[in-house]
Amino acid sequence: MTGSSDSRDLTAGAAPSGGTQHLGIDLGGTNLKWAVIERGSDAWQVLDRGRVRTPASGGPDAVVGRMVDLAREAAERWPAIGSVGVGVPGLYDPATGRTRFIVNIPGAWADHPVAEPIATAVERPVALINDARAFGLAELRLGAGRGARSMVGLTLGTGVGGVIAIDGRIHLGHDGTAGELGHQTIDPDGPTCGCGDNGCLEAFVRADRFAEACGTATVKEAVIAARAGDARAMAGVLRVGRYLGIGIANMIEVITPDRVVIGGGISAASDLLFGPIRTELERRVRTTSLARVEMVVAELGTWAGSIGAAVHGADEAP
Repeated sequence: MTGSSDSRDLTAGAAPSGGTQHLGIDLGGTNLKWAVIERGSDAWQVLDRGRVRTPASGGPDAVVGRMVDLAREAAERWPAIGSVGVGVPGLYDPATGRTRFIVNIPGAWADHPVAEPIATAVERPVALINDARAFGLAELRLGAGRGARSMVGLTLGTGVGGVIAIDGRIHLGHDGTAGELGHQTIDPDGPTCGCGDNGCLEAFVRADRFAEACGTATVKEAVIAARAGDARAMAGVLRVGRYLGIGIANMIEVITPDRVVIGGGISAASDLLFGPIRTELERRVRTTSLARVEMVVAELGTWAGSIGAAVHGADEAP
């Protein structure tokens, strides 16, 4: 297992301190990211982390086989690991540990076993979690959501993932799908969303729609153009910020969170988006005080999914 660098050195000075240790694996279409974390009496810390390429072309069996290998290697390196969590980019059955639908990874993922092969290989309990919920759980415990009792989180990128935390715990619902904030209806007559509905928040603000609104090929180009003062790009940013503001305002009215955490690739444009988002919040939030709702950028970056998966595994372990 090979560690890798990141803008934030999460493992600097990390050493086992006598707490319980847990492995998280984040299943992505390009990479499998892993993290070993330790839960102490009053804090969490990351002990180790890294990534390998996802053998997506080999289909689900090859991908799960590589996760089994990662789990074995981690268990050999950190024998005190007590549980494994796996973040998946789609739907799953929490009771059986099988995937129901996976986004952006080819193959027949319906009813495909993930938890059982890993659990059999390493003889540890394994729990699945949606990757957006894993992001939120990581930020709640170790990142930008620390100390919040209630939190709303959004991951902005190819799609829009979401998470809700109430009373210091991620709300998963009966099947792990609670928190799909990207699929709240913003405009019933709006554009078609990938889920099959019309007018979802995701249909307005996902990466390709962001770029399209700004007249560019990519979000990166859109951000550069907007910062340079390009009129169309600036108008596109305002449009995306407005729709994000509507969606976040809905969540504030319903949840009254202490904190709103925004992550994902598009969050790199937070300096451009936060202004129009706040304008929309001020226009629409009427039943609670915005002064008590903090909006922040996520802190854990690309490692949030694997860290959150590990935390979920720890929470679910018997």
